[in-house]
Amino acid sequence: MDDPVLLTGASGRVGQAILGGNEDDYEWRLLDREPPADAADHEVVVADITDENAVRDAMDGVGAVIHLAGDPRPDAPWESVLQNNIDGTQTVYEAAVDAGVEKLAFASSNHAVGHYETDRKPDLYREGDDFRLDGTELPRPSNLYGVSKAAGEVLGRYYHDEHDLSVVCVRIGNLTKGHPPIDYERGQAMWLSYRDCAHLFERCLEADYDYEIVYGISDNDRKYYSIERAKEILGYEPQDNSAEHDA
Repeated sequence: MDDPVLLTGASGRVGQAILGGNEDDYEWRLLDREPPADAADHEVVVADITDENAVRDAMDGVGAVIHLAGDPRPDAPWESVLQNNIDGTQTVYEAAVDAGVEKLAFASSNHAVGHYETDRKPDLYREGDDFRLDGTELPRPSNLYGVSKAAGEVLGRYYHDEHDLSVVCVRIGNLTKGHPPIDYERGQAMWLSYRDCAHLFERCLEADYDYEIVYGISDNDRKYYSIERAKEILGYEPQDNSAEHDA
């Protein structure tokens, strides 16, 4: 990709994982309220995604967007998820379309489908359970943060259908650096390593797609999210497995 890639929320964990694996492969434009600690030679835009003018300025000339920015708290109050995660995400989509951007990868969340777990846990998190979510199911948010992520997915569907923007929504699992969460079955079942996170979003930039919802986890033995669609459509080839870290 010759044009810059706009990465919103670049200072967060997901943004740092993406940059850690792909920093030298793209010309990055990094947008965040706080500048990344190690931005190297990349262009940095200190702005809020609720600032429409700043977002439109940051979108100028980019070829693709990875949209991570928003309030990441699972217990975030409605006022915040509405302003930051829903209105802010709509601002990003609208600015991308107006700027002629071709691809947008949206960071959705496991919380968008959290209530599928309600009647199935803890067996769902253990090896031998064959239940899988594959991205074709309707959202079942487990909190207002999850509601905002489901809204972002629906906004992506609209902007694809109405404006032919290529959109992939990545329902990110439990991203931790180095090893999976310890003594936390749910986190191990939905573990996403930094290495696999970086590779997955690289595939979001390079693959051809229309509108997709995929799950962002590593290739864990214990899992209830299918990664087959990410493999088939994006060419995702995860390298890590939480089972390899079992004590």
